[in-house]
Amino acid sequence: MKCLDRLEEILIATLMGGATTIIFVAVVHRYASGLPVIQNYILHWDFAWAQELCIYMFVWMAKFGAAYGVRTGIHVGVDVVVNRLEPAARGRFIVIGLLAGALFTGTVGSLGSNFVWHMAQTEQTSADLEWPMWIVYLAIPLGSYLMCFRFLQVMVAFLRTGVLPHHDHGHVDGLEDGPPLGVATPSPTDITRS
Repeated sequence: MKCLDRLEEILIATLMGGATTIIFVAVVHRYASGLPVIQNYILHWDFAWAQELCIYMFVWMAKFGAAYGVRTGIHVGVDVVVNRLEPAARGRFIVIGLLAGALFTGTVGSLGSNFVWHMAQTEQTSADLEWPMWIVYLAIPLGSYLMCFRFLQVMVAFLRTGVLPHHDHGHVDGLEDGPPLGVATPSPTDITRS
């Protein structure tokens, strides 16, 4: 599982970083091509494909990011009523919710697979990149099946431990817990003097 988790994180980070870089380069190219000093050198570079590629990269990132969200517990959920139930009833409703999520994403994955299969039988390509469209739409079944797997994974872990993945939205990785900024912490010598 750690290998799949790591692959998922690397894919999301790579897509996000790549799309950001491509957008940055395309915007710099657009504005730099208006400068008389360098426009003769860069006008022959064609970045018409950049917008289309970034859209596809963000779609893939969103599909795999949704699966990551299920695994780490960062999806927003309305659980006010469920949290007020008795522990036994609460557990049943959580399992029903996770099974419903797995059923929905499994259905979307199956319908997406059927769609991609039929799309592969055509010769439809994307407008600027001229990639086969079935490759672009492959994000739907792959991301949906991964999300279905993550719902089932969370459900099995919940049945074993009784704990759901939880993400603390106030925590920032890399920052140590300590006094607020601007508050001086007394040194050991200050403590002994007082």
